[in-house]
Amino acid sequence: MSAIRLLVLGAVRQHGRAHGYQVRNDLEFWGAHEWSNAKPGSIYHALKQLAKQGMLHAHEIAPSAVGGPPRTEYELTDKGAEEFLALLREALTAHDQKMDVLSAGVGFIVDLERAEVIELLKRRVVGLEAWRSSVTDYYTPEDGPESLGHIGEIMHMWVHSADAGAEWTRGLIERIEGGAYTFAGEGEPTVAVLQEGDVNPYATGVPHAGDSR
Repeated sequence: MSAIRLLVLGAVRQHGRAHGYQVRNDLEFWGAHEWSNAKPGSIYHALKQLAKQGMLHAHEIAPSAVGGPPRTEYELTDKGAEEFLALLREALTAHDQKMDVLSAGVGFIVDLERAEVIELLKRRVVGLEAWRSSVTDYYTPEDGPESLGHIGEIMHMWVHSADAGAEWTRGLIERIEGGAYTFAGEGEPTVAVLQEGDVNPYATGVPHAGDSR
């Protein structure tokens, strides 16, 4: 699973309708360009591909008063909305997600209902525990990695990763069960997007005049 797909669909969804530079600006505002493959080229490519796949509807709007080609704005289709939620649920559940995918999932966690998020995260813990158990079928942590030679360091790393992942996930579950954050259906949704003209302190570049992507 690619984080960029979830990130782009989620960014467009939060705006309702957005052009390429707005999506790029939001992802940079969230720091996604630092922890994922959300670079300008991949963002614009993902928008076009998602439109081709029927996940986004592309609207061409009139060029600006200063000239330039028409700008394309994107909006989620019903198919795109279903894909976003499916990717989000997978990102939160699967124990073997890459860090950028899990990070993207946590970034949109409040788009789901509280009870569902708790259930998804509990399933993640179960997956992590099962993975740890499969490793310890061949490796006994108490004996230390040296017992298997330097290859034991690999299994030691896997066990450590499973334990750390499960600990973090249980902590998040506890915070959510304790009432942290505002989830879907509980009030005004959390929307962390930049509006047209807002200054992005984390931007890596500036838009070109007549940017039509």
